[in-house]
This record gives sequence, C-alpha cells and structure tokens, in this order.
Amino acid sequence: MRDERPLNHVSIPVLSLLAAGLALQIGLHAALPEPQAKAPDLLPPPPASLLRLASLGEPIALAKILMLQLQAFDYQSGTPIPYKDLDYARVEAWLGRILELDPEGQYPLLAASRLYAEVPDEARQRSMLNFIYRQYLLDPNRRWPWLAHATFIAKHRLKDMGLALEYAAALQKYTTAKNVPAWVTTMEIFIREDLNELETARLMIGGLLASGRVTDRGELKFLNGRLREIEERLRKGAQKQKRQESMTKRADTAPNASSIKAN
Repeated sequence: MRDERPLNHVSIPVLSLLAAGLALQIGLHAALPEPQAKAPDLLPPPPASLLRLASLGEPIALAKILMLQLQAFDYQSGTPIPYKDLDYARVEAWLGRILELDPEGQYPLLAASRLYAEVPDEARQRSMLNFIYRQYLLDPNRRWPWLAHATFIAKHRLKDMGLALEYAAALQKYTTAKNVPAWVTTMEIFIREDLNELETARLMIGGLLASGRVTDRGELKFLNGRLREIEERLRKGAQKQKRQESMTKRADTAPNASSIKAN
C-alpha cells in the first residue's frame, strides 16, 4: 500500500506552486486561438490511377470513403467552414475523381446539386451547375435528376432563363431512357412558353404527342391541355396583332388635319 499523506500535510509553498501551474495552464489555454480549419487546406485530389491502386481492387468502397471525407471537410477541429468559402475548383476536382472511381454513384452529384450549388454565391453556383451539366453529358440516362435540379436553380434562383433553357434542351435531347418521367423531357417546352416562344412550344408538344414517347394517360391529358392553351394564346395574339395593324393602316390613310386646313 502506498504511503499517502493528507492534503493538509503538504507544505504551503508546494500547494502555491501547484496552484500557480494550474492557473498558468488555464491562462495559456484561454489565450490560444481556437483551432480553425481553413478552406485552402483542401488539397487537390490524387490522380485516378493512384487512387485505383490504393483501392486494392475496391474502387467503389474507396469512392464512398472519399465522399464522406469531402463532405465532412466543412467541419474540422470543431469549426464549420461555410460552403461558399471552399475552393470550388478543388471541390469539383474531388467530386469528379470520385465519379471516376464509381461512375454509377449518385451521391457526388446529389451533393453537387443539393449542397454546393445552393450557396448564396452566384459565381460558385454557376460553377457547380456547369460541373453538373458536364457530368450529365457523360451519362444522361442515369444522371438526369441532377441536371433537372440544376435547371430549377438556374430558372428560379439565378433567374437566368437562357441557362435554364440550355439545360432543359439537353435533357430533352440526350435523355432517352423509357423510365424517365415525361416532365423531364418537357421542361424545355414550358421554359420556351415562359419566354413567350409559343410557336416553338406548340410544335414541340405536337411532335412529342405524335412521337408516342408519352404513354401515361395523365401526362397525355396534361400535354393536350397545354397544347390547347398555347393555341388559344396564339389565336388571341394573332387577333390582337391584326387589330393593331388595322388601326395603324387607318391612321396612315386618314387625311392629315393640317393639309385639310391648308386646302
């Protein structure tokens, strides 16, 4: 059994020294800045060949681990980093590398569209949307959900109808799988309708209905209804233009009041 002495047997100088040491430790800890993770700390990803070698024949498993690490990077040392402060070029590089390891994986593009593209920074939003678009083109029939969401962001968040139309046109052109919902390939039609390109929208709906690609009764009913609405808008627009042309023609042919007075 150890020889233990009560605390009151310890001399005052020793207790004072212990108290001073404890106070010094507390003071130093309080004076030190809190550990912070900085956005530049995100390093570029290694080459895909090196990652495949490191995966030991399990590239999909490695891709999932890397995705978890990337997503957790915004919270290091107990300090969160806003997504908008991350180096998006490196974030995109990591996402692309992870997709190279697991081309059928959906989570990298889900994160791109639902996390990194939602930041309140237009330049970063556009950069991430462009990344999603490029990745979509590599596998349209599997990656269409993320470009569809990118189209929504371009239209409603960025208010960039031209960009939304570009993405929607790609969805209509390159997404060919039969199990894709009709609304995905008809987004271009409705964006053109919003842009008042009614004749183009009418022709596209007519061509879609004639192609037989849409078989669902509800979707067919919806498209036929929109087609009738567009045709009605075109008819009213033509009537309005005809009345305006008629009024302009009458105004041009009406006698000029000053010339009548002179006569």
